[in-house]
Amino acid sequence: MKRNIAIFVVIILLIVFGIISFKWIKHRMEYAITNAVFVESDEMSNVGFYRVSGKIIKLFKEEGDLVKKGEILAKLDDTDYKIELEAVNKKLESLKFKKLQLEDKLNRIKKELNINENIAILTDKEVEKSIEALNQNVKEIDAQLNQLKLDEERYKRLFEKGLLPKRKLEEVQTKIKVLTEKKNSVLKNIEQLQVKKEKAQKNIKLAKVKKLQIKEMEKAIQSLSSQIKELEKKKEDTQNKIKYTVLKAPFDGVIAKKFGTLGTVIRAGTPVYSIIKKNSFYIKVLLEETKLEGVHVGNKAKIKLDAYPDEEFEGKVKEINPASAAKFALVPRDISAGEFTKIAQRIPVKIEITKGKMELLRVGLGGEVEIKKSDKDE
Repeated sequence: MKRNIAIFVVIILLIVFGIISFKWIKHRMEYAITNAVFVESDEMSNVGFYRVSGKIIKLFKEEGDLVKKGEILAKLDDTDYKIELEAVNKKLESLKFKKLQLEDKLNRIKKELNINENIAILTDKEVEKSIEALNQNVKEIDAQLNQLKLDEERYKRLFEKGLLPKRKLEEVQTKIKVLTEKKNSVLKNIEQLQVKKEKAQKNIKLAKVKKLQIKEMEKAIQSLSSQIKELEKKKEDTQNKIKYTVLKAPFDGVIAKKFGTLGTVIRAGTPVYSIIKKNSFYIKVLLEETKLEGVHVGNKAKIKLDAYPDEEFEGKVKEINPASAAKFALVPRDISAGEFTKIAQRIPVKIEITKGKMELLRVGLGGEVEIKKSDKDE
């Protein structure tokens, strides 16, 4: 009886072992299984301060911390840049005030110049016309005087002969005297007008000189405008530098590495943190060439990570590298001398993660992957 029971137990165990073996062999035939598995990331960025150097006064994140795009990561001492900005603002204010004063003075001179120049030009023309009219008057008086002087000579001869009363001679002489005084008065007016004309012409010349001064002032204003423009650029640049003393996260992700330490003086561009972009994780598999058959792009995969044995991740094959990992080794194998040892090569396979707690992933974690085999690409 006991012997029959023992035989029965052995048969049952053999059946169970056979079933387990069959399932294990079947599973191995249906899946490509390997533990040469690593968590990698498509987007891992080293971030540092752009264009600014200085002492780190604040570090807000530690390795493993989650960050949001635009979140502050670190801060530099910005005292020197603020002092520089204050100096630029003072100089800018001074130049703007100087320019404003010069522009006011220029506008005032232009207005006065236009009025004075117009008056001088009109005066010159009017005086010229008046002088011409008076000169014509003088000519007419001279013609009358010449005629009267001829009459005077004729009347004198007639008077001396007793043929003309003295009264007639005196009348002519009186007319000559009146016209002579009138001529002298006109000549005096001409002299006064000549003085007025010279003054008007001097004012016209002075206007030309002031126009040259205006050009010099306009050049000075233009120079001030150029200086102000340059200072505005410098101000904007300094303000940007102050902004750059605050280091912000370029995207959502997780801190992979902290390089900076509090109080350290660093140069522009020196990495302070290394950040892995959220949802950029993938599984890198170094699959043995003997297991490559039946593995195609699109095949589903199950992923288990050593760090989280109770968590399950799913994915699909996104890429199969056309070259083995050995081709990218620092010292590739050299078989040209005839030495050759058969080694199973490993082909890099990239698996996109489609399901699982992505926040648990860290670059470099290891585990095991089972890739569902198929006859062709899905």
